[in-house]
Amino acid sequence: MGFLKRLFRNVFRDGAAPQGVSSFERLSEDELEAHLGVVRYGDFVLTDAVRPSYDLQVVPAAGYRHDVYRDEESRTSVPVLMGACSEEQLFETFMELLDPLGSVVDVVLETSHNRRDRGHADLYREHIDMPVLKSILWDFEDLLINDGCTGVAVLNSSTPQEVQFDEHKLLIVYGQDLQSYENVFSSRGLPCDDRLRFITEAEHVHSSSDYYREQFEELKLRLGMDSFCD
Repeated sequence: MGFLKRLFRNVFRDGAAPQGVSSFERLSEDELEAHLGVVRYGDFVLTDAVRPSYDLQVVPAAGYRHDVYRDEESRTSVPVLMGACSEEQLFETFMELLDPLGSVVDVVLETSHNRRDRGHADLYREHIDMPVLKSILWDFEDLLINDGCTGVAVLNSSTPQEVQFDEHKLLIVYGQDLQSYENVFSSRGLPCDDRLRFITEAEHVHSSSDYYREQFEELKLRLGMDSFCD
C-alpha cells in the first residue's frame, strides 16, 4: 500500500466503512487511480474535493431533502434543507442561497488542512456586507469548490438562519421558514427526495493540496480573520 501512503498525504478517508473494513483496503494502484479519476455519475459531476467509496455505498446524485438538526443540550430542533448540486451549477446555487440572509451577515471558515488535529477548526468574522462577502467568495471559487479541506458558513444571527457550503460541497440550510431557500433549489431544477442519501453518509475521501492550503490563508486574510473560534 505504498501508493496509498503517498496518495493520502493529499487525500484522506472519512466516514464509516462497514464492519470497519475500508473499500479502498485491497485496491491496486491502477484501480485506486481509476476510481479517483471518475468525476461523472450519470448527469452528476463531482468537484475535485471529494470522491465516494470504491464500492459506491452512496452514488452521487443531485437533489435535496428535508431534515432536522436536534440540539441535545438545549433540547431544541431546527429545520434543515440538505442539497447536492452538480459541479456546473454548484457555486452559483450557493451564492443564490445567500440572498435571503440579508445585507449584513457573519461568516465562518472551516478548515481541516491540519489533519493532525483530527477534526476541523473554525474562524469567525462578524458583520460583513453581503456584496463585499460575495465579491471575495467569487475570487476564491476554485478553492471553495475543489478543496476538500475548506468549508464556509454564512449566517444571520437575528433571523436566525445559516447557509453552509461544507467540505463535501453539500449545501445545507438551517433555520425556521426555509421556503425561500427551497425555492432556490427548485428553481435550479433540483428534485426533492427525502430518501436521498449524501456522500457524507458513507465512506468517502477528501482531496486537498499545498496550493489550496495557501489559498485558504489568503482567503482568511481577505476576510479579516486571524483567530479561531470554539
